[in-house]
Amino acid sequence: MPTRIDRIDVGGVSRRVAGALVAASPRRYIATMSKAARSERIFIDYLRNSRASTSVAAYSIRAREGAPVSLPLRWEELDGARPVDLRVAAVLERAGSGGDPWRRYWRTAQKLPVVAP
Repeated sequence: MPTRIDRIDVGGVSRRVAGALVAASPRRYIATMSKAARSERIFIDYLRNSRASTSVAAYSIRAREGAPVSLPLRWEELDGARPVDLRVAAVLERAGSGGDPWRRYWRTAQKLPVVAP
């Protein structure tokens, strides 16, 4: 017997959340995949929230020239971040220096507000 969570349309929910972010702040967010269209804005990728979708896990080495690493960054790191800074050697050095932005993840206490449909 399916549970309630199995019946939730995760893709639809994430699409609506992305749309709400874009509507609230169109100069900051975009939900269009085209790289040309998303210049200078944060891309909200709702397309990765379905059973058939794939994504790259944090700290995974990507299959690209120079082997960049998929890496969570702090907001203040975005201004100067360049792909060359996110290669294996740099990420290993970063991890050794205690710069892991996920270190407090499990201790963060927060709740999402309930929103009426």
